[in-house]
Amino acid sequence: MTETNDQVQSNDIPAASDVPAAAEGQQERRGGRTENRGGDSRRGGGGRGRDNRRGQERDSEWQERVVQIRRVSKTVKGGKKMSFRAIVVVGNEKGQVGVGVGKAGDVIGAVRKGVADGKKHLVKVPLTRHSSIPTLSNGCDGAASVLIRPAAPGTGVIAGGSIRTVLELAGIKNVLAKRLGSKTPLNNARAAMQALAGLRTHKETAKERGISLEQIYS
Repeated sequence: MTETNDQVQSNDIPAASDVPAAAEGQQERRGGRTENRGGDSRRGGGGRGRDNRRGQERDSEWQERVVQIRRVSKTVKGGKKMSFRAIVVVGNEKGQVGVGVGKAGDVIGAVRKGVADGKKHLVKVPLTRHSSIPTLSNGCDGAASVLIRPAAPGTGVIAGGSIRTVLELAGIKNVLAKRLGSKTPLNNARAAMQALAGLRTHKETAKERGISLEQIYS
């Protein structure tokens, strides 16, 4: 009985010579394709994962705050076209801050455009070791005027409205600010940006005036 069973099993299994050469070639090619696809997918997946992580790290450095969202209209030939306007302040709290404005048919799109616009108009702010500004500065935009002056450690951010948001996202911890003139959030934010853009350190001022740093403090 054992001999008959062995014979049946050996007869059922085809020999290597019975397999067509074309079929073997197709199997090899298919196997090669599957292996290559797996390798490419692994390589591509790893690269995309690194890019995503880098993008998340870059985005995590920036903070975004929405100052105002308003519904605005534009008169066109067929009537009025309604949309949303968002004022967004972007900063990393390390001396870089920007103000952006975005308009879109929905709020999310307007905020997204505002963030992109704010990152295009960044201003580098010189900070002291006490997280303050080196000198007094004034900024104007339209009918809005802003006065910003340094403060002693522990004072905090004494400001209001959109000016406070700009100063906080710039990384300033001790400062005194006063809003003069218009109360419009956009004009005040842009005036604060002009005031911060006009700041100079004592070292830069001494170099521009052609004198030593000791003469600035004397």
